[in-house]
Amino acid sequence: MPDVLDELLTRGVAEVVVEKELRAKLQSGKKLRLKQGFDPTKPDMHIGHAVGLRKLRKFQELGHQVVLIVGDWTAQIGDPSGRDETRPRLTAEIVQENAHTYMRQFFTVVDEAKTEVRWQSEWFGNFTLLNALDLAGRFTLGQMLAHDTFRKRYEEGARLSILELMYPMLQGYDSVAVKSDVEFGGTDQKFNNLAGRELQEQWGQTPQDILLLPLIPGTDGRKMGKSFNNTIDVLLPPFEMYSKVLSMTDGVMPLYYEVLTDVPLDEVREMQRAMAAGAVNPMEFKMRLAREVVDQFHPAGQGSQAEGEWVRRFREKEQPSEIANHAISGPISIVDFLAEAGLAPSKSEARRLIAGGGVRVEGEKVDADFVLSPERPAVVQVGKRKFIRAVRE
Repeated sequence: MPDVLDELLTRGVAEVVVEKELRAKLQSGKKLRLKQGFDPTKPDMHIGHAVGLRKLRKFQELGHQVVLIVGDWTAQIGDPSGRDETRPRLTAEIVQENAHTYMRQFFTVVDEAKTEVRWQSEWFGNFTLLNALDLAGRFTLGQMLAHDTFRKRYEEGARLSILELMYPMLQGYDSVAVKSDVEFGGTDQKFNNLAGRELQEQWGQTPQDILLLPLIPGTDGRKMGKSFNNTIDVLLPPFEMYSKVLSMTDGVMPLYYEVLTDVPLDEVREMQRAMAAGAVNPMEFKMRLAREVVDQFHPAGQGSQAEGEWVRRFREKEQPSEIANHAISGPISIVDFLAEAGLAPSKSEARRLIAGGGVRVEGEKVDADFVLSPERPAVVQVGKRKFIRAVRE
């Protein structure tokens, strides 16, 4: 059991508040209530979200209860953490729609049968002004300005609404409402999670412990997030997901292996040593990582299939196994075809691609005078990844 707890509380974990207390809870044999909240501000979940979900699944496998909080109220405010400006408000309808889409993705990782789903509207839907004033009165302005985001915006004279100051209080109250034993979140959620501890103590509950997970880098090296357009979404088809993982820098591999796979850490450290010594091509380890990530979110074996497709396309320079058709009714110039089929945004861009040698028909480069004929179906390729077959209408 000690080895299991050590792995649980250290692998892919940035910080535990308070580790000694959490270890005691886990060793007591008590079935713990594990709180994970999400604000459905957008419909898609990315693999950065899955870091915490994988940890929740490990706790579930030990018999503990996951409590998923759907932030249908806080989503309408938007988490201000790390934001240098006020978020636009969302309607309740958009939040509801996003939430149902998000939950389907949530349960690709976490066991739905062992998860209790709670919506904030269960308790905030009946909140009176008296309740709201009571909640607000439990924190001071000084406490709120200890939040890095709030303090920075306040000192810079940027807009900071009272509504945003309420956000940590509302998230913290969720912990009171569901009697949370442990809250899970990224390192950027520490302030909000601590608000839950504070409120639970004031309400006479045992303060929750907090398990903070690292924020992983996205495809451009910055923190993975929708606002940066650098995510690897869990709904991506296997080939796209595989290719995006391969596009990451070599330096992210140790962290990705630690937080997104079950590969033993001794093996991961050995990979690091081999790469540092120049004893192996890092691509070998990255391809394994890409397979592992794909298999997390798709049926087993899809990672290997995606790898086979990638090798055919980019190493062996074969065409993909499945190519969409685009019908033509008569002879058409390659310039017009590229624009019509959506392989180029305009005819001028089509000409630029052709002039740069980026357009092939049946594997051969063509010039702007080339004409496709419906009598001769042909595969048109633009760049390395875009393929379409010209066929008779």
